[in-house]
Amino acid sequence: MSMTIFRPGLLTTIQDLGRTGYLKYGVIVSGPMDEYAHRMANLLVGNDEKAALLEMTFIGPTIQFTSDQLIAMTGGDLSPTIDGHSVPMYRPVFVKKGAVLSFGRCKTGCRSYLAIGGGIDVPKVMNSRSTYLRAKIGGFQGRALVEGDELICGAPPEQTERLVKTCQKGIVHSFATTKWSVVSSQRSRDGAEKVVRVTVGSHYEQFSEASQHKFFSETFQVTSKSDRMGYRLKGPTLERLEEQELISEPISVGTIQVPADGNPIILMADRQTTGGYPRIAHVIAVDLPIIAQAKPGAAIRFQQASLKEAERLYIRRAREFNELKTSIYLQTR
Repeated sequence: MSMTIFRPGLLTTIQDLGRTGYLKYGVIVSGPMDEYAHRMANLLVGNDEKAALLEMTFIGPTIQFTSDQLIAMTGGDLSPTIDGHSVPMYRPVFVKKGAVLSFGRCKTGCRSYLAIGGGIDVPKVMNSRSTYLRAKIGGFQGRALVEGDELICGAPPEQTERLVKTCQKGIVHSFATTKWSVVSSQRSRDGAEKVVRVTVGSHYEQFSEASQHKFFSETFQVTSKSDRMGYRLKGPTLERLEEQELISEPISVGTIQVPADGNPIILMADRQTTGGYPRIAHVIAVDLPIIAQAKPGAAIRFQQASLKEAERLYIRRAREFNELKTSIYLQTR
């Protein structure tokens, strides 16, 4: 079972949930920018949540399926079509052999996730199939996909086969979908201003009172220099009480560093392992998808949250995901 890339899109890479356990050797985690959308796409095709899939950015690829497949798309809406017919997101879709999946304009968000029943079968590098572009490892030959690439799919699990039978009851054109779809609070939405909750960082007190106030009261804009490594923001200049060198320390996804120019950087999936810039705050886990789906020019306002609140929201999201998993499983019984 395989699929062929006719056109690669702007940036299409293979990602699983990341390369963990190697930070001490200087090897970054990588993985999806929007982890929730990644996990949801896999869930909708019966895969393990960690299975490798495609992360597509702004402009999606054109793909021909060389065998019958079960697919699902989540995250940003890049206007997917199959053989010219609009195809819904956030639900399983059975695709017949020879069908062509294409994408149009970017309606909401900027990253979409395409899961295939059985996952994408590429060699693991340090226990992960994720693409690390700068090091040229993982994924498909360590790079973004290009025209002519042929991707091999893994053997579909039993849940995939049950979902296929559910879809086939309503075959239309060269594809069929379930009558149900997933409704989630994490679905990508565009708005005039994105509110992102953060906990204060270890160097928050080193910033002036005026800068602390600006950070939580004024709006920042995502710049065009943002990528998988980090989102660079432009807005009010944030100043420290005293400029001094800091010892580099381990960093995590969502860490907000402030370099000498006073403009924050939100570190994302391809972040470095350590950093020496002061950390003013950390984006809470449940709001990371908001950043991952923010386009250049998007307005962001930060809202302070306590660690206790961040934990409560994380647990609530985990429960929501487990409830969805159970509901989808029951649909195939």
